[in-house]
Amino acid sequence: MRALADPTRRSVYERIAAAEEITVVDLTRDSGVTQGAVSQHLKTLRLAGLVAERPEGRKVYYRAQPQALAPLADWMDHYGVFWQGRFDTLRKLLKDIDND
Repeated sequence: MRALADPTRRSVYERIAAAEEITVVDLTRDSGVTQGAVSQHLKTLRLAGLVAERPEGRKVYYRAQPQALAPLADWMDHYGVFWQGRFDTLRKLLKDIDND
């Protein structure tokens, strides 16, 4: 979760996930972020297991590793059940208030 907490890093990850593979140059283009900053974000994403890299000549291609999001999805599922019950209670309370 920490790796995706930064909005710029999350944006970089989303661009990688939307592409089959993408280079740092392509990630930097039209992003408003320097190539050095993108490289730092990629390092964090790589260390978190969220992206993999494939060197080819002078270029390095990055691709998303969606299976790395499984713990986050599990955590959200767990708390989704918790919040769904709370929303159901709130919905009932609001209906009761409207009927009074």
